[in-house]
Amino acid sequence: MATVDVETRTKGQLTPSRERVEPGSFNIPLGTFPQTCSETPKDPDKIANSVTDQLNSALGEKDSNAVSELFIENSYWRDHLCLSWDFRTLKGRDAIAKFVTESSSTIKTEVDRSSAFRTPHNGPIDAYGEVHGIEFFVNVTSTFGHGQGVIRLAQQGSEWKIFTVFTSLEELTGHGEAVTNSRPAGVQHGGQLGRTNWKERRILDEKFEEKQPSVLVVGAGQGGLTIAARLKMLNVDTLVIDHEDQIGDSWRHRYHQLVLHDPVWFDHMPYIPFPSTWPIFTPKDKLADFFESYVKLLELNVWTRTELKSSSWNETKKEWTVVLERKKVDGTTETRTLHPRHVIQATGHSGKKNAPTFKGMENFKGDRICHSSEFPGANPGSSGKKAIVIGSCNSGHDIAQDFFEKGYHVTMAQRSSTCVVSSQSITDIGLKGLYEESGPPTEDADLYLWSIPPELFKTQQVKVTRVMNQNDAKTIEGLEKAGFKVDRGPMDCGLLTKYLQRGGGYYIDVGASQLIVDGKIKVKQGQEISEVLPHGLRFADGSELEGDEIVFATGYQNMRTQARLIFGDEVADRVSDVWGLDAEGEMRTIWRKSGHPGFWFMGGNLALCRYYSRLLALQIKALEVGAAKY
Repeated sequence: MATVDVETRTKGQLTPSRERVEPGSFNIPLGTFPQTCSETPKDPDKIANSVTDQLNSALGEKDSNAVSELFIENSYWRDHLCLSWDFRTLKGRDAIAKFVTESSSTIKTEVDRSSAFRTPHNGPIDAYGEVHGIEFFVNVTSTFGHGQGVIRLAQQGSEWKIFTVFTSLEELTGHGEAVTNSRPAGVQHGGQLGRTNWKERRILDEKFEEKQPSVLVVGAGQGGLTIAARLKMLNVDTLVIDHEDQIGDSWRHRYHQLVLHDPVWFDHMPYIPFPSTWPIFTPKDKLADFFESYVKLLELNVWTRTELKSSSWNETKKEWTVVLERKKVDGTTETRTLHPRHVIQATGHSGKKNAPTFKGMENFKGDRICHSSEFPGANPGSSGKKAIVIGSCNSGHDIAQDFFEKGYHVTMAQRSSTCVVSSQSITDIGLKGLYEESGPPTEDADLYLWSIPPELFKTQQVKVTRVMNQNDAKTIEGLEKAGFKVDRGPMDCGLLTKYLQRGGGYYIDVGASQLIVDGKIKVKQGQEISEVLPHGLRFADGSELEGDEIVFATGYQNMRTQARLIFGDEVADRVSDVWGLDAEGEMRTIWRKSGHPGFWFMGGNLALCRYYSRLLALQIKALEVGAAKY
């Protein structure tokens, strides 16, 4: 096979790997920013107040024409649960006006002046400093509850009009979180016969012998724990199950050298952020220990050593019947049948491991051949042995680096191109200003990040990626010379866009790139594997590689494949494909209605779990109290 950067063929045309998206999803177009304002406004607060007053008046009267007139032509309204029980991004003032005036929810915005970051100010409305206007946060009241948002204004002639609006629900009316002023008392003082103490109540709550959980969460990683924490604060009885022996084992059992590639400021968890002493990049075992502490401190109900043996949905009762098998510490097994109204699959944002099979695999005579999910680490004392890593994303690089550090001769087989960005560029350029030591509070940063309409986010990322690539130019040039193919992501939009649209295809460089540049990790680029030999691989061009160990860092399939394995065909056939973007640029299926009543997907990196766990919890709470319907 020729060396071509190709993954798919669409309508007879070859599609470059960098543009590949999840099947059925959209490679949405780049958005367009307005011209920068012609003069610096003297009183942005007064302008913001005037525009929001006009907007509230038009929304209150459901006047579609009046709403439309307040927006520029190429405008956006991104809404997360304030105007509908879904995630929507509307483009164009007429589409916006139709959506907001025909919504079953009314909405009102109020300028937020609680901090300098939030108050109306002159500044870049492209988050990069090239297009200036007015930007400010708003408090939002809708029929459903209270939330927050961000509005950006652009100058059109002598008038100030709305360029983008973002609204995100944070609290259901009458059902706030049990935090701060609403925190529990923890005790009832006075004489009470038979009164139990905290520990006795905690044990009883965790056993679920006298009540049923409203929600069953399958998986106790960051997805399962963050959604359980959010539901706990909304007084929704939730049980998390995991097949591992200990909370955090899903991280402990991963390869030896694994450290999070995202910095700590991007990774904080809800309610209990990492302490100020926490390292910038979190080691896997440290994260696992934190998960154990998180469960204890927030009093989450988690059953480890527990398997879901069967599940069925009762359409009439709107509830599940799930049979769980739990191994106790004493070695005995307990079977429990529960009837939650909601089941959440939180087994990771990916699904079944993508472990390819090749002719001759059964004849391999080397030390090890496995998928990256089964790789515990390179064997010490194996100096001089040969290792082949199939795949060139984060796991592939980390595993290749681990092999090198243990003295192996390593070759990475790269089929198509990889988006490579240094860890330093991520922290000092990509996340700078939002997620850094001196940045705004995490919730402010999250609101700002998700306030950017998806098409505009892609446009911004083109600029960010260009600057990061300039910073990494020496490394990228060295990689190309070493035969490693590098790309800038879909439409040159970089790593984060590739992650959201595809879930892979990138590497945050923490050292392996220089090893490739220096020739310490060899590269076999652009060739398909034709068969596994007793002591290596043969490729489609007839070339061969010797290997004592072969690791397939070939990623994972869609979360839907894991749903089929765990819950069977009845569920998997009803749910929609997970991950990638819909036509409006919102993430598909995950954190929103799945297509099967009472069944939800939860996952993603720590930052995604932190923000979207609240939205998923609010949807479930709304169904529980009758504020929303399936």
